[in-house]
Amino acid sequence: MTSIILDGKSLAQRSEAEFSQRVAALKAANQNRPPILATILVGADPASATYVRMKQNACKRVGMASVAVELPTETSTEELLARIKKLNGNPDCHGILLQHPVPEQIDERLCFDAIELAKDVDGVTCHGFGRMVMTEPAYGSATPQGIMRLLDAYEIALEGKHAVVVGRSPILGKPMAMMLLNSNATVTICHSRTRDLPDLVRQADIVVGAVGKPEFIKGDWIKDNAVVVDAGFHPGGIGDIELSAISDRASAYTPVPGGVGPMTINTLIMQTLEAAEAATG
Repeated sequence: MTSIILDGKSLAQRSEAEFSQRVAALKAANQNRPPILATILVGADPASATYVRMKQNACKRVGMASVAVELPTETSTEELLARIKKLNGNPDCHGILLQHPVPEQIDERLCFDAIELAKDVDGVTCHGFGRMVMTEPAYGSATPQGIMRLLDAYEIALEGKHAVVVGRSPILGKPMAMMLLNSNATVTICHSRTRDLPDLVRQADIVVGAVGKPEFIKGDWIKDNAVVVDAGFHPGGIGDIELSAISDRASAYTPVPGGVGPMTINTLIMQTLEAAEAATG
Protein backbone atom coordinates (compact mmCIF):
# COMPACT_ATOMS: atom_id res chain seq x y z
CA MET A 1 0.00 0.00 0.00
CA THR A 2 1.04 3.63 -0.45
CA SER A 3 1.22 5.47 2.84
CA ILE A 4 0.46 9.17 3.18
CA ILE A 5 3.47 11.02 4.55
CA LEU A 6 2.30 13.64 7.02
CA ASP A 7 4.79 16.29 5.96
CA GLY A 8 5.08 18.81 8.78
CA LYS A 9 7.93 20.65 7.12
CA SER A 10 5.96 21.61 4.02
CA LEU A 11 2.87 22.50 6.06
CA ALA A 12 4.96 24.73 8.33
CA GLN A 13 6.42 26.50 5.29
CA ARG A 14 2.98 27.15 3.84
CA SER A 15 1.77 28.42 7.21
CA GLU A 16 4.70 30.82 7.51
CA ALA A 17 3.65 32.50 4.26
CA GLU A 18 0.22 33.18 5.77
CA PHE A 19 1.73 34.29 9.09
CA SER A 20 3.98 36.79 7.28
CA GLN A 21 0.92 38.47 5.78
CA ARG A 22 -0.82 38.64 9.15
CA VAL A 23 2.30 40.06 10.84
CA ALA A 24 2.58 42.72 8.13
CA ALA A 25 -1.06 43.71 8.62
CA LEU A 26 -0.62 43.85 12.38
CA LYS A 27 2.49 46.03 12.09
CA ALA A 28 0.69 48.37 9.68
CA ALA A 29 -2.09 48.85 12.23
CA ASN A 30 0.27 49.15 15.20
CA GLN A 31 2.84 51.84 14.31
CA ASN A 32 5.14 49.20 12.77
CA ARG A 33 5.56 47.37 16.08
CA PRO A 34 5.94 43.62 15.53
CA PRO A 35 4.67 40.77 17.69
CA ILE A 36 7.36 39.83 20.20
CA LEU A 37 8.21 36.43 21.65
CA ALA A 38 10.44 36.40 24.73
CA THR A 39 12.62 33.30 25.00
CA ILE A 40 14.12 32.41 28.38
CA LEU A 41 17.13 30.09 28.43
CA VAL A 42 18.61 29.13 31.79
CA GLY A 43 22.03 27.52 31.68
CA ALA A 44 24.24 26.44 28.82
CA ASP A 45 22.71 23.20 27.56
CA PRO A 46 23.70 23.03 23.85
CA ALA A 47 20.50 21.30 22.71
CA SER A 48 18.31 23.85 24.51
CA ALA A 49 20.33 26.70 23.01
CA THR A 50 19.80 25.21 19.54
CA TYR A 51 16.05 24.87 20.06
CA VAL A 52 15.77 28.47 21.26
CA ARG A 53 17.76 29.70 18.27
CA MET A 54 15.46 27.80 15.90
CA LYS A 55 12.45 29.49 17.47
CA GLN A 56 14.07 32.90 17.20
CA ASN A 57 14.88 32.27 13.53
CA ALA A 58 11.26 31.27 12.89
CA CYS A 59 10.14 34.60 14.37
CA LYS A 60 12.49 36.43 12.04
CA ARG A 61 11.23 34.57 8.96
CA VAL A 62 7.68 35.84 9.44
CA GLY A 63 8.62 39.38 10.48
CA MET A 64 8.16 38.93 14.22
CA ALA A 65 10.73 39.94 16.82
CA SER A 66 12.21 37.93 19.67
CA VAL A 67 13.80 39.00 22.93
CA ALA A 68 16.43 36.61 24.26
CA VAL A 69 16.67 36.31 28.04
CA GLU A 70 19.74 34.24 28.90
CA LEU A 71 20.39 33.40 32.54
CA PRO A 72 23.31 31.57 34.18
CA THR A 73 23.08 27.97 35.37
CA GLU A 74 23.10 29.03 39.02
CA THR A 75 19.94 31.14 38.64
CA SER A 76 17.47 30.61 41.49
CA THR A 77 13.74 30.06 41.29
CA GLU A 78 13.17 33.53 42.74
CA GLU A 79 15.40 35.18 40.15
CA LEU A 80 13.65 33.39 37.30
CA LEU A 81 10.23 34.29 38.70
CA ALA A 82 11.29 37.94 38.81
CA ARG A 83 12.21 37.85 35.11
CA ILE A 84 8.92 36.21 34.20
CA LYS A 85 7.00 38.80 36.24
CA LYS A 86 8.77 41.59 34.38
CA LEU A 87 7.85 40.07 31.01
CA ASN A 88 4.25 39.55 32.14
CA GLY A 89 4.05 43.28 32.82
CA ASN A 90 5.60 44.33 29.52
CA PRO A 91 2.80 45.19 27.04
CA ASP A 92 5.24 44.90 24.12
CA CYS A 93 5.89 41.22 24.95
CA HIS A 94 3.12 39.02 23.57
CA GLY A 95 4.42 35.52 24.29
CA ILE A 96 6.79 33.95 26.81
CA LEU A 97 8.74 30.73 26.20
CA LEU A 98 10.64 29.16 29.09
CA GLN A 99 12.88 26.55 27.51
CA HIS A 100 12.66 23.10 29.11
CA PRO A 101 14.55 21.74 31.00
CA VAL A 102 15.83 24.23 33.55
CA PRO A 103 18.63 23.48 36.05
CA GLU A 104 17.59 21.14 38.85
CA GLN A 105 17.62 23.75 41.64
CA ILE A 106 14.76 25.62 39.93
CA ASP A 107 11.11 24.76 40.56
CA GLU A 108 10.17 24.44 36.90
CA ARG A 109 6.45 23.94 37.45
CA LEU A 110 6.22 27.03 39.67
CA CYS A 111 7.98 29.07 36.99
CA PHE A 112 5.84 27.70 34.16
CA ASP A 113 2.70 28.57 36.09
CA ALA A 114 3.94 32.11 36.72
CA ILE A 115 3.54 32.86 33.00
CA GLU A 116 0.43 34.95 32.39
CA LEU A 117 -2.28 32.93 30.64
CA ALA A 118 -2.55 35.44 27.78
CA LYS A 119 1.20 35.03 27.12
CA ASP A 120 1.37 31.24 27.61
CA VAL A 121 1.92 30.66 23.90
CA ASP A 122 3.79 27.40 24.52
CA GLY A 123 0.83 25.97 26.44
CA VAL A 124 2.73 24.98 29.59
CA THR A 125 0.65 26.34 32.46
CA CYS A 126 -1.75 24.29 34.59
CA HIS A 127 -4.37 26.99 34.04
CA GLY A 128 -4.03 26.73 30.28
CA PHE A 129 -4.12 22.93 30.39
CA GLY A 130 -7.29 22.95 32.48
CA ARG A 131 -9.02 25.38 30.15
CA MET A 132 -7.99 23.30 27.12
CA VAL A 133 -9.41 20.14 28.70
CA MET A 134 -12.69 21.95 29.36
CA THR A 135 -12.70 23.25 25.75
CA GLU A 136 -12.34 26.83 26.94
CA PRO A 137 -10.09 29.28 25.04
CA ALA A 138 -6.40 28.65 25.78
CA TYR A 139 -3.18 28.11 23.87
CA GLY A 140 -2.50 24.40 23.54
CA SER A 141 0.86 22.82 24.29
CA ALA A 142 2.83 23.47 21.13
CA THR A 143 3.76 19.91 20.13
CA PRO A 144 0.34 18.25 20.54
CA GLN A 145 -1.39 21.30 19.08
CA GLY A 146 0.97 21.08 16.12
CA ILE A 147 0.09 17.40 15.72
CA MET A 148 -3.61 18.21 15.72
CA ARG A 149 -3.05 20.84 13.03
CA LEU A 150 -1.09 18.33 10.96
CA LEU A 151 -3.80 15.66 11.24
CA ASP A 152 -6.43 18.25 10.30
CA ALA A 153 -4.45 19.45 7.28
CA TYR A 154 -4.33 15.90 5.91
CA GLU A 155 -8.01 15.30 6.79
CA ILE A 156 -7.24 12.39 9.10
CA ALA A 157 -10.53 11.29 10.64
CA LEU A 158 -10.47 11.20 14.45
CA GLU A 159 -14.10 10.83 15.47
CA GLY A 160 -14.86 7.35 16.75
CA LYS A 161 -11.28 6.14 16.22
CA HIS A 162 -9.27 4.40 18.92
CA ALA A 163 -6.14 6.42 19.65
CA VAL A 164 -3.32 5.05 21.81
CA VAL A 165 -0.93 7.66 23.21
CA VAL A 166 2.30 6.17 24.55
CA GLY A 167 3.66 8.79 26.94
CA ARG A 168 2.26 10.90 29.78
CA SER A 169 4.41 14.02 30.05
CA PRO A 170 2.57 17.20 31.11
CA ILE A 171 3.43 19.08 27.91
CA LEU A 172 3.05 16.25 25.39
CA GLY A 173 1.39 12.96 26.30
CA LYS A 174 -1.34 14.26 28.60
CA PRO A 175 -2.44 17.25 26.50
CA MET A 176 -2.22 15.09 23.35
CA ALA A 177 -4.66 12.61 24.86
CA MET A 178 -7.08 15.35 25.90
CA MET A 179 -6.98 17.03 22.47
CA LEU A 180 -7.78 13.72 20.79
CA LEU A 181 -10.57 13.09 23.29
CA ASN A 182 -12.01 16.55 22.60
CA SER A 183 -12.05 15.60 18.91
CA ASN A 184 -14.23 12.58 19.71
CA ALA A 185 -11.55 9.89 19.51
CA THR A 186 -11.57 7.12 22.10
CA VAL A 187 -8.24 7.43 23.90
CA THR A 188 -6.02 5.01 25.78
CA ILE A 189 -3.05 6.55 27.61
CA CYS A 190 -0.06 4.25 28.04
CA HIS A 191 3.55 4.65 29.15
CA SER A 192 6.80 2.72 29.48
CA ARG A 193 5.51 0.76 32.49
CA THR A 194 2.16 -0.24 30.99
CA ARG A 195 1.52 -3.99 31.13
CA ASP A 196 0.87 -5.75 27.82
CA LEU A 197 1.77 -2.57 25.95
CA PRO A 198 2.25 -4.29 22.56
CA ASP A 199 -1.29 -5.72 22.71
CA LEU A 200 -2.76 -2.31 23.54
CA VAL A 201 -0.89 -0.62 20.70
CA ARG A 202 -2.13 -3.29 18.26
CA GLN A 203 -5.70 -2.15 18.98
CA ALA A 204 -5.01 1.43 17.86
CA ASP A 205 -6.34 3.12 14.77
CA ILE A 206 -4.04 6.04 15.68
CA VAL A 207 -0.73 5.59 17.49
CA VAL A 208 1.12 8.54 19.03
CA GLY A 209 4.67 7.85 20.17
CA ALA A 210 5.53 10.34 22.93
CA VAL A 211 7.53 8.22 25.36
CA GLY A 212 10.96 9.78 24.83
CA LYS A 213 12.86 6.55 24.14
CA PRO A 214 14.40 5.76 20.73
CA GLU A 215 12.36 3.23 18.73
CA PHE A 216 10.70 2.03 21.92
CA ILE A 217 7.50 1.24 20.01
CA LYS A 218 8.20 -1.63 17.62
CA GLY A 219 6.78 -1.87 14.14
CA ASP A 220 5.14 -5.24 14.74
CA TRP A 221 3.08 -3.72 17.55
CA ILE A 222 1.22 -1.58 15.01
CA LYS A 223 -1.63 -2.92 12.93
CA ASP A 224 -1.96 -2.41 9.19
CA ASN A 225 -3.60 0.83 8.05
CA ALA A 226 -3.03 2.62 11.36
CA VAL A 227 -2.15 6.32 11.45
CA VAL A 228 1.25 6.67 13.10
CA VAL A 229 2.47 9.89 14.73
CA ASP A 230 6.03 9.91 16.03
CA ALA A 231 6.68 12.83 18.38
CA GLY A 232 10.17 11.68 19.34
CA PHE A 233 13.53 12.81 18.06
CA HIS A 234 16.85 11.23 19.02
CA PRO A 235 20.45 11.22 17.77
CA GLY A 236 20.73 9.54 14.39
CA GLY A 237 17.44 10.98 13.21
CA ILE A 238 15.18 8.36 14.78
CA GLY A 239 12.01 8.77 16.78
CA ASP A 240 10.10 6.83 19.42
CA ILE A 241 8.63 4.42 16.83
CA GLU A 242 10.34 1.92 14.54
CA LEU A 243 9.12 3.72 11.45
CA SER A 244 11.15 1.64 8.99
CA ALA A 245 8.91 -1.32 9.84
CA ILE A 246 5.60 0.46 9.19
CA SER A 247 6.28 2.89 6.33
CA ASP A 248 4.63 0.53 3.82
CA ARG A 249 1.83 -0.63 6.16
CA ALA A 250 0.54 2.52 7.83
CA SER A 251 -2.23 4.48 6.15
CA ALA A 252 -0.35 7.65 7.14
CA TYR A 253 2.71 8.47 9.22
CA THR A 254 4.92 11.36 10.29
CA PRO A 255 8.55 11.10 9.14
CA VAL A 256 11.45 11.74 11.51
CA PRO A 257 12.75 14.34 10.96
CA GLY A 258 10.32 16.58 9.08
CA GLY A 259 7.04 15.54 10.65
CA VAL A 260 6.11 16.71 14.13
CA GLY A 261 9.18 18.87 14.87
CA PRO A 262 8.54 21.68 12.37
CA MET A 263 4.92 21.88 13.50
CA THR A 264 5.95 22.43 17.12
CA ILE A 265 7.89 25.59 16.31
CA ASN A 266 5.29 26.67 13.76
CA THR A 267 2.53 26.37 16.35
CA LEU A 268 4.52 28.42 18.86
CA ILE A 269 4.86 31.17 16.26
CA MET A 270 1.16 30.94 15.35
CA GLN A 271 0.07 31.24 18.96
CA THR A 272 2.40 34.19 19.59
CA LEU A 273 0.86 35.92 16.57
CA GLU A 274 -2.63 35.16 17.88
CA ALA A 275 -1.66 36.61 21.28
CA ALA A 276 -0.38 39.79 19.61
CA GLU A 277 -3.57 40.09 17.55
CA ALA A 278 -5.66 39.68 20.71
CA ALA A 279 -3.55 42.23 22.61
CA THR A 280 -4.03 44.86 19.91
CA GLY A 281 -7.72 44.19 19.41
